Parts: sequence; structure tokens; C-alpha cells
Amino acid sequence: MKRLFAALLAASCLLLPAAAVAGTPEVNAAAALLMEQETGRVLYEKNAHEKLEPASVTKVMTMLLVMEALQDGQISLADTVTVSAHAAGMGGSQVYLEEGERMSIHDLLKAVAVASGNDASAALAEHIAGSENGFVELMNRRAAQLGMNDTTFLNCTGLPAKGHVTSAHDIALMSRALLEYPKIKEYTTIWMDSLRDGSFGLANTNKLVRFYQGTTGLKTGSTDNALYCLSATAQRDGMELIAVILKSPTSTARFESAKALLNFGFANYTMLDVHPSEALPPVDVLLGCQRYVQPELARSSRILIEKADKNKVTTSVQLVDNAEAPVEQGQKLGNLTVWLDGEAVETIPILAGTGVERLTIPGIFGRFLHVLFMGE
Repeated sequence: MKRLFAALLAASCLLLPAAAVAGTPEVNAAAALLMEQETGRVLYEKNAHEKLEPASVTKVMTMLLVMEALQDGQISLADTVTVSAHAAGMGGSQVYLEEGERMSIHDLLKAVAVASGNDASAALAEHIAGSENGFVELMNRRAAQLGMNDTTFLNCTGLPAKGHVTSAHDIALMSRALLEYPKIKEYTTIWMDSLRDGSFGLANTNKLVRFYQGTTGLKTGSTDNALYCLSATAQRDGMELIAVILKSPTSTARFESAKALLNFGFANYTMLDVHPSEALPPVDVLLGCQRYVQPELARSSRILIEKADKNKVTTSVQLVDNAEAPVEQGQKLGNLTVWLDGEAVETIPILAGTGVERLTIPGIFGRFLHVLFMGE
């Protein structure tokens, strides 16, 4: 009954109205960070590079490598994994896999994302890399690629191990990478589900999934040394935020701190689509098989701004007068500059939308005759 009361109390805290957003959110944790997912811009940080134990938030990297293996065709969700003695022997959070039990990657991934199953994590690691140690090598290699310079992984679960550390900054980086795979949200947003044909129930360890609007994930963690950790992600009005909490004193404080960060971000920032004031005109191509090439922006023109600055954004275009053939697709033709209150804040290259080959000598002669007799 005491446990039930505590759970109900924690849930009720999550349902309380959010406090008014102040200049700085109240965070009860040793380290924290708030990042916007699309741009990677940091909106708040506290001891962001302090090396701390992440507990089961480690599994963000485990899930990332699973999603990348799925993307590469190395594995499929329908594949069946035979559980080893090593995986079945994992302690801590688990779904009580037995040695020799067979379970699909779909169900194992669900067990990791929803119930934080250490046994399921180890089974997936062994299936992908042959052993947990081999998988940990992949984890550290991927961490280096992502610029996670504060991180050393020693296992795929987050179970206590001396030297198994990361930082709020690094967790945000790997969380951002994981969110590049929309499929993962089909698992991280599950509130309640089951395994083994409904005989084993699952309840998400991330209570924000049930109690915070727009939650998309991502992973909780706790041990005696790490205390309470969380990578919480949420999306509203086309903007997705990543709130990382490390070493919070209680589970409730962990969730409340994440909510404070997310509330702060959603209240104060927005993603804005910026465009040229007029449509980009075709660019003349000298000695080209086609006389014009249509320029286009190199990437998304969405920028992150404070809501208070929404009406202070302007754009300007610098575009070449002409380009000499051959013109390659993707060749730079100019820039779109985004200005905020008179200060340049973003430069987006303008590129050739298609390639244009150079005229041959007969082609040049034909063009000359056409102009001579047709007046064009």
C-alpha cells in the first residue's frame, strides 16, 4: 500500500499545472541540459560536461545502434533472437528472459524502451555484435563519431561499473541522433503493453509519457550511485526538445525538473520558416544546353528563435548574375542570409537545382543561327 500511495503521489505531482515560466527553470539535479532537436542548439545547461553515471539512460545508445542496424538491413524487427545465459543473467530491471527463450527484435526493443530490460538489452547487443563486449566497442565508436567526448561505455545496460560515465551534453547528442529515427517513437511512447502473448505486462518507466503533453520519449535510469536520471523528449507546434537530467535526488524531482526545462523551452522558443521575400529567379547559364538553371535553398529554412523576436526576422538574397556551363547540380549560386533585428544569424547556401551541360561547338553554332534568324 505504501508503494501504491507513493506511485499515486508521484503521478499527481506530474498532473499539477505547470508553474509560470521564469527566466531560468528550476532544476533539482547535479547536471542538466535542454537542447532543440533539429538545430542542436542548447537552450539551458547546468554542469553539462560533468562526467556522471547515466544508469539506464545508457540504453539510448543501445537503441540507437539497434535502429541503425535496422536501417542498414543488418537485422529486421521480425528476426528471432535466442536468449543466452549471459543475457538471461542480467540483474536490475528486466523482463525475466530465460536462457534459450526466443523473442523477436520487435519485442526485445519494446522491452528496452518501455520496461528498461537489461536482459533484453544484452540479448539485442549479442545478436548485433556477437557479444556484449563487441557491442560496447560499437557504442564507444559511435559516441566518438557523435562528438561525445565525456563518455565511456562499459556495458550496454547502464548497470553500475566503475568508469562507465557520460554527461548531460553527451546524452543530448545521442538522444538527438536517436530521434532521427521516427520509428523509435512507436516504442518510447508506449504507456502500457505486454509480451509473451499478453502474459507479461509492461508499464513505461517514463511517467511523462502519460502525464506530459507531447512526450515522445526517451529513457529513464536510476541506481544507488547515479540517483535518478532521464532523457525526456517532447514535441509541440513543430518543435522537439530534449531535456536531460542527471543525478536528481528523487524520481519525482527528476520528472519535475524535466518538465520545468521543457516548459521553459516551449514557452520561450519556436521554430520559424524563413523564405526569400520573393521567389528565387532563374540564373542565366552561359554556353549551356539550357539557358537557365533554377536555384534552390540547400537545406531547411527553419530557424530557432525566441518567440519575442518573431517579428524581427528578415531575409536577404545574394545571387550570381550568371553561371558558365557546365553547371553541376548542387553548385553554389549564392546565399540566403537571415537577419534578426539587423544582425545576421544564419546563412543558407543557394544551390543549382539541376545540372546544365556545356554546349558543343555545333551546338554553339546552332544557337547562333537560331538567334540570328529567330531573333531570340
